[in-house]
Amino acid sequence: MYSDPQSVTINAVPVSLPRVSVGDKTATYQSADETVKMLISHQTAKGRKRRRVRLDQTVIAEDPINATNKSCSCGISLVVDEPEFGFSDTEIDYLVDALVAWLTSGNIAKLLGGES
Repeated sequence: MYSDPQSVTINAVPVSLPRVSVGDKTATYQSADETVKMLISHQTAKGRKRRRVRLDQTVIAEDPINATNKSCSCGISLVVDEPEFGFSDTEIDYLVDALVAWLTSGNIAKLLGGES
């Protein structure tokens, strides 16, 4: 089990995420103001394991059409979809490291810009 609380840094601001719920192979961590949430889950089906971590943030933003404030949320997730055998944890870690390095080398802006 992950330590409680978890911590993430958003735009240079650390956010503490205490564990708020635990289920069968899932845990949810959430900031005290409920604006940041992290979900960690694991599923097994048809000879595969899916492991996911998802980070969500909610903000109140002005709708540019009618100038009213609305709640908006954005979620980012990483899913590891692995077979029951054939890859070691180390080999999967290499793939995760490769993707994270690719994203942080300037490719996130291209992704958010709609490039493919």
